[in-house]
Amino acid sequence: MAREGRGKWGIGLGSGLCSYKRTTLVVCSVNIVIALYVLRSFYASLYLYSNNFNVVKYSPEQIKKMEESIRIRRASEPIELLKLVKQLKHELSEANSGVELPQVVKQRITDEVLQRLRALRPNANMSEQREAVESWRKEKLEDAKKLLGMEGSNSTLLQEEAGMLVKALEVDWAVLSEDMGLWIPDEIIHQEHDDKPEGVEDIEEEQILAGMPVPPECHTELHTDYDGAAVRWGLTHHKESAADCCQACSDQAKHARPGEKKCNIWVYCPLEGGCYSPDIYEHKHMECWLKAAEKPRLNFKDRYSESYRRSHPNAPVIVPWVSGVVSV
Repeated sequence: MAREGRGKWGIGLGSGLCSYKRTTLVVCSVNIVIALYVLRSFYASLYLYSNNFNVVKYSPEQIKKMEESIRIRRASEPIELLKLVKQLKHELSEANSGVELPQVVKQRITDEVLQRLRALRPNANMSEQREAVESWRKEKLEDAKKLLGMEGSNSTLLQEEAGMLVKALEVDWAVLSEDMGLWIPDEIIHQEHDDKPEGVEDIEEEQILAGMPVPPECHTELHTDYDGAAVRWGLTHHKESAADCCQACSDQAKHARPGEKKCNIWVYCPLEGGCYSPDIYEHKHMECWLKAAEKPRLNFKDRYSESYRRSHPNAPVIVPWVSGVVSV
């Protein structure tokens, strides 16, 4: 019985070992297959990458020419000129940094400029307006300089403001003018030359709108914003000049379809930095709004009121837009 029991135990143990070996072999085989598949995928991706990566090979002669080209280019660079340009840019940047005047001082300056402009005759031209503003600027600058150099000056300027005013009125006047919304367009003076041959009749030349002064029939009003129903959206309608904007209004009125509103108001943004408006949009330079209204009504004229500016802190002092009402 003992032998028979040991024989059965030995047989059972042998079959168990065989089963364990077979399981081990199966697991190892599966692992080897998986490893081979991963290696094959990795090799395939490397092969595709190497095929997609174009390697440019240059001959020794080509490399030599490229090195010679680089050497010639470096040798021909105006190093001293580049240094001088960089230095000038730095100096100009410092010179144009500007002086931020207190709001109270800026408000007083704006009031004085407007008062000087209102003292002119009603139909004063642009040259007269420019001369009046320039005369005021020189007087104010002289007062500021006197206050810096003398004690007990009769000028109404405060001593601590004099230094800032001198720089603002003498160096940064263009920046200060635009910040106040003051814009007086240049007036082009044409000098006629009677150089035509004798016996040749006068030929009426076609008026060129680009760059020319705004025609009288446009009824230009500086620092003015008229209300009306928009017949052409200014955000996507830009013109090179106010004269072009006025002409666009006339063209729209002439070619309007039956039942379509005809333009009789044009509004133009002349400032390079853009024009303020109380809406949500950013109004940029050269925007040309074409509007229509049976009874044109002003949105803003000359300057924004103090109460309006208190409720709209971003509003400038002077209305930046230029407008006109034309006959349809």
